Amino acid sequence: MIHYQLEFDDFSQHLIHVTIRFLANPQQQLWLPTWIPGSYLVREFSKHIESVNAYDEDGRLLKISKTHKNKWQLFNSDHELITVEYKVYAYDLSVRGSYVDQTRLYVNPTTVCLGLTDQEHAPHELELFIPESLKHFTYAGALPSKSLVKGRYTLKAKDYAHLIDSPFELAVQDRFEFEAGGIKHDFIISGKHAANLERLKTDVAKICQTEIEMFVSAPFQHYTFLTMATGNLYGGLEHCESTSLICPRDDLPKADETEQPSKDYQRYLGLCSHEYFHSWLVKFIRPDNYINSDLHQEGYTSLLWIFEGFTSYYDDLILLRSGVISQADYLKLLTEQINRYLQNPGRKIQSVSESSFDAWIKFYRQDENSNNAGTSYYNKGALVALCLDLGLRSHGSSLDELMRALYAKTQQDRNLASNQVNEKTIFELCKTLTGQDWSDRLGFLINSTEELPLQEVLAQFGVDLQTIEENSKDSKTLPFGAKVQEKPEGLLLQQVLRDSNCAKAGLSAQDVVIAIDGIKATSKVWSAKAKTNTTMQCHAFRRDELMTFELTAQDYPLAQVELKINDQGKADAWLLNHS
Repeated sequence: MIHYQLEFDDFSQHLIHVTIRFLANPQQQLWLPTWIPGSYLVREFSKHIESVNAYDEDGRLLKISKTHKNKWQLFNSDHELITVEYKVYAYDLSVRGSYVDQTRLYVNPTTVCLGLTDQEHAPHELELFIPESLKHFTYAGALPSKSLVKGRYTLKAKDYAHLIDSPFELAVQDRFEFEAGGIKHDFIISGKHAANLERLKTDVAKICQTEIEMFVSAPFQHYTFLTMATGNLYGGLEHCESTSLICPRDDLPKADETEQPSKDYQRYLGLCSHEYFHSWLVKFIRPDNYINSDLHQEGYTSLLWIFEGFTSYYDDLILLRSGVISQADYLKLLTEQINRYLQNPGRKIQSVSESSFDAWIKFYRQDENSNNAGTSYYNKGALVALCLDLGLRSHGSSLDELMRALYAKTQQDRNLASNQVNEKTIFELCKTLTGQDWSDRLGFLINSTEELPLQEVLAQFGVDLQTIEENSKDSKTLPFGAKVQEKPEGLLLQQVLRDSNCAKAGLSAQDVVIAIDGIKATSKVWSAKAKTNTTMQCHAFRRDELMTFELTAQDYPLAQVELKINDQGKADAWLLNHS
């Protein structure tokens, strides 16, 4: 057994003291992941480790050397009982890192617990020692805990993979539990909030029940939701038996929450639905490259359009099918998804499979050119899922059936080398379900930069997709084709569309516009000048250099659609799975 001891006495300095005790292999190596599954960016967690020391069983200092950015080499005798001690700086208030202070002790073991090369399959045990001033904190996490003494907890994981997939928190918490599909679920909220817990319990239980019923069973026996309520942070990360969420406290249901959830509350419920769905799709049904992820380096896959895109399609649809939101609200959410796609010029540059592969270097590293040059495998992937779902339904099947077939296949192949999902898998299942070859249709959806056939597929299920005409009362524009932020020094150009008059004038993202025709540049002036149908003189700073531009007015039209149901029966066959 690999034994970890975590002490939090220096919480005010955001430090965790870690002690590991183990029987060492010859020339034992220790390592820390460079990225956390579900978030596709090398984050270099080892940069937060300090003061690594090793001792033999008699307490004598041993030689331990760092050999790589995330690896340490121990020079020891075979099977000797070794103690390794170090500190971890933990001040990352996100779902990916660890965070400790007087309000919260949150640990992602991925970022804190060094692994032992060739001993990853051994059982792992954590002992947590909570300082006296924080002993009123309670524990929450997927790992079962024992506490025989107040302020001391023992956690057990079957192996290192299980350990690093199990974040936990000690804090002042609100909690409730419920059953869905006969499975116990724990729901924990920390941070300052005034959430209506009864309403939240009712809604989340419906969502979980609907997802379990869709797949028929669940790949877990117990599930934990961890939520941190903050001012404006937002995000989630999936794990096999839990999810870690962070959200604005205003996204949680109010005491007087209306029957139809507010837009903010819908967003939070969608986050819960999304991360819970990942329990099946990406944590159990996995891409081929993530069967045994190499956590030392990037793991490339072109399949995130499935694992994130399909999940993004279902997260809102499940809200409708569970009865948590209305049909009208779902159509609004779908409309927003379509509009985001149509307002993304990069969709004509990058395919959704390319976007998936490039997640490591593009999606997680957004810059001022991202919208011009790339597309989102979340956004376009969701609409690919829509097209595939409605296409399959037109041939007597559905994406639901494909998901169940994929889940069943993974259950059957769980211990086999064939337990892999690739594009071929999806192609084959589509053929099995419909008796038709889907190579060309799927190839077009995922490898092409042509427009998705949204209007055509929706029409088959009683939904009209209509383009909102320019200059209509509902149309929206982007003045000069640039996204701006007003600052004391002027207007910061955050993003400039390539085909805009702003770009044609020579202005670029990061320029600061200070005057237009001799008038101080403000958001109000910028919007008004865009509608004048004239050419004007624009003064802007690029870095510390003042430049002059001839800028022609343009109220850049943003593509928008609206959805209307013209045949409720056909729409219900899709939206509610009615026959």
